[in-house]
Parts: sequence; structure tokens; C-alpha cells
Amino acid sequence: MEELSLHILDIVENSIAAGAGHVEIRIREDRQEDLLRIDIVDDGRGMNGATLAKAADPFFTTRTTRRVGLGLSIFEQAARAAGGDFMIEASAGAGTKVTGTFRLSHIDRQPLGDMRGTLLSLIVGNPQVEFSYIHQADGREVSFTSREVKAQLADIPINSPEGIAAVRKSLEGMRQQALR
Repeated sequence: MEELSLHILDIVENSIAAGAGHVEIRIREDRQEDLLRIDIVDDGRGMNGATLAKAADPFFTTRTTRRVGLGLSIFEQAARAAGGDFMIEASAGAGTKVTGTFRLSHIDRQPLGDMRGTLLSLIVGNPQVEFSYIHQADGREVSFTSREVKAQLADIPINSPEGIAAVRKSLEGMRQQALR
């Protein structure tokens, strides 16, 4: 994967497969600290201690559809290659938090990529899940919640053409807010 947004997409898909009803994606960029931090927090099934200990091992997966679990291990590798760190916090029945930190200026840091496209794919593809997105950059913050868009749509499904247009408009509004 060449962009961090694709890592985020993969990890969030794992969250959804683990029964998450709410996923929060937090991104913090701080040029003074030379830091990019990505947190993905879900309320899914979590992991017991044995699973948590092996979660980033590329040759371990709980999936039955494939024999390897590359998502977390590749994200960990990307963080470490960019002078950062990686951590998973979880307990059975209590959700999971995945954190990757990166040196913002590191030559090997992958670009963040298309977060709006990633969010759109996740929201439209998983209308039963609530998504929150918070992006802080040098003291400024933009945020988005699928709950707000769903409330505006009332009885219109978020994955209908009208719903998709509303999500796109909201995400574009978030981008415009970030440019101010």
C-alpha cells in the first residue's frame, strides 16, 4: 500500500468484521513535534490477550477466508519505517484501538492519501456503522460524523444516490473548512 488512507481502510474493515457499530478515526499532524498520529478506535469484539499478542504477526489471522493477516503488520511496518511506532490496545468484548505514529518529515513516510474517498467508501459500504473522523493539523481541527449526515437525510438511506451525494457534500464541506 502506498498511502496511509488505504491502511486505515483495511484496519476499519477489520473493525467492522469484528462487529463494530461505531468507528472513530483520529488523525493528528503537528509540524512542531514532527508528528503524524493515526488512531483507529472501535467498539467491536476486541481481542483476548493471546490474540492481541499475535495480532500484528503477518502469518496470523482469525479470518477463515485467507491464511495471512497483513493489514496490521504492514501498517506497523509503515510506521516504523517512518521513524514512528505502532500499538494495539484491546480486550475481549471492549473494542480495539490501533495507533500508528510517524515522523511527519521522514523521507519514508507514506502520504496520507485520499481520506475523503476512504471515508466515502466506508460509510456507503457499511451504512449500519457510525463513523467519526477528527483531523487536527497544527492546532486546527475538522470533524465529520456519519450520524449527522444520517440525521439530515431522515428516512433516506445513506447508501442511496441522495445519501451518497449528501456524504460527498459533507466531506467536501470538511475540506473547505480545513482550507480556511
